[in-house]
Amino acid sequence: MAHPEGMYLPSAFAVEPERAELLADTLLRARGSVELVTFDGVAPVASLIPALWEPAPGPDRAAGSHGVRGQLLGHLARANPQWSSVAAGSHALAIVRGPEGYVSPSWYPAKAAHGRVVPTWNYVAVHLTGELVVHDDPVWLRGVVERLTRRHEEGRAEPWHLDDAPDRFLAGSLRAIVGVELSVTRIEAKAQLSQNRDRADADGVRAGLRADGGPAADALADAMDAWAAPATDDGA
Repeated sequence: MAHPEGMYLPSAFAVEPERAELLADTLLRARGSVELVTFDGVAPVASLIPALWEPAPGPDRAAGSHGVRGQLLGHLARANPQWSSVAAGSHALAIVRGPEGYVSPSWYPAKAAHGRVVPTWNYVAVHLTGELVVHDDPVWLRGVVERLTRRHEEGRAEPWHLDDAPDRFLAGSLRAIVGVELSVTRIEAKAQLSQNRDRADADGVRAGLRADGGPAADALADAMDAWAAPATDDGA
């Protein structure tokens, strides 16, 4: 059922709450960024930001519909007016997207059978909503930047560290940003992966995507395969 103030969720594509949390964790770790959407009192404002996701411990997540599911941590450029338009106690929306792509009607066997088919767009997306807090504490900022950097540098032959930059230069760089922390109280996810088509049509979409090739098409076909696969006892 669609939430009156949230994501449009037709029943065929709605992701169950427990699976939505797992999907949010997976996509946020894989993507490493979100679209942060706020309201400046006149119009919506959005920025893409690098972000860290910290799921709340199990008991906290189970604290009811208004419990905190986790913290989304990141930063904005100080020159970006978005942060200064965030009123105390206001809520924000973070959007993270998974695989997506065009679906051609020519991939459906139903096209040859009756022709009543149209193009669509398959995709996976998660919306995270909660109260947004702006941080201007240099210690807090350095901690988040250190963790973001460590996450993306790990595994490199010569990982870069904040300590590699001169102290004065680094201090100036940190003064050029402000931190943002979203306390997520609602996670909604949508997976539009041809679940509303019969098996033959869904198989046709997978085959069409594989034939098109390329990372985006393959990732979307993989997502369709994973979504259709039966769950194991461990929830995988």
